[in-house]
Amino acid sequence: MIKCLHAADLHLDAPFSSLSPEQAAQRRKEQRNLVQELIDCCNQNDCDFLLLAGDIFDSDNVFPETVDALIRSFSACRAQILIAPGNHDCLLPGCAYLSAKWPENVHIFKEETIETLSFPALSCRVHGAGFCSAHAQGLLENFRAPQDGWLDLMVLHGDVTSAASAYNAISEAQIATSGLSYLALGHIHQASGLLHAGKTTYAWPGCMMGRGFDELGEKGAYLVSIDSGRVQLDFVPLGTRRYQILRVRVGDDPAASILGVLPEHMENDCCRIILTGESDPIDIRSLQAQLESRFFSLSIRDETAPKRELWHGMTDDTLRGLFLRELKAQYDEADEDEKRILALAARLGTAAMEGREAEA
Repeated sequence: MIKCLHAADLHLDAPFSSLSPEQAAQRRKEQRNLVQELIDCCNQNDCDFLLLAGDIFDSDNVFPETVDALIRSFSACRAQILIAPGNHDCLLPGCAYLSAKWPENVHIFKEETIETLSFPALSCRVHGAGFCSAHAQGLLENFRAPQDGWLDLMVLHGDVTSAASAYNAISEAQIATSGLSYLALGHIHQASGLLHAGKTTYAWPGCMMGRGFDELGEKGAYLVSIDSGRVQLDFVPLGTRRYQILRVRVGDDPAASILGVLPEHMENDCCRIILTGESDPIDIRSLQAQLESRFFSLSIRDETAPKRELWHGMTDDTLRGLFLRELKAQYDEADEDEKRILALAARLGTAAMEGREAEA
């Protein structure tokens, strides 16, 4: 059996521009720590390879302490580390990939043509290529692995979702004819699960740390186990801080409405709360101050509609007015339980007539 840990899109030294300078600096430090967490996972699972499918750095503007942290972590890895640079960390002159002294167990694919490394003790080959500029095309085109009983893996940054992509567009047909057992991809920031094209399996693990509200939820890497041609993929969560979006329908007390539906253990998370429903004007600044200590960072968006009196328009000579007059007559004679049901019917009915979202 061969084991690989497959990660991509670490985007080290990302600006985290939506956070305060202090929080952004803390997040960049957490990114460096996450690399060590990745190496620890690799060692604990006795992996043969760590496949890093590009965009390890967010740009060519890399802090020296980040490179030093990578070198220290990589030196402690018992696996072979194979890196395929992508569009964010492409092989520009003077970049860290070309200027730093990397440990002997690290191999960086430095050409836009497929290079092959052989590991006879494992009867395995690992293929790869790297971006030499911010755009690349056709890196997998016309590739065909030897069919000689060895296991063939590839690590590559590329886009399988768009044939028009400038970031090494890859087709399922190219994957199917590649002869690979497993293609470890990067570039797409949402984990794919195990995919198949012909006899080849492939996946992208998503970004390893969320950096904004377009990268929600748990992040991590894939542990890939290959035995007799069978590929098993297990998602390994890494880090603890997530980006989360919470939609809350507010009542008369917005803070109470939020606290009533707030999940537990969000103190490490970056949260965006979107307020919906009908409401009187909300003091967002005061609400933010009241709640922000419960999160690593918090932003609140007010998408509420102005509150309307329940029986507004009852006297109008319209179908809506007739509907409300009939309900109001029943409401005035009803007990408290019946009144709640009739009030709900009035809200739902008028919303349906006006094409609005129903407010339960």
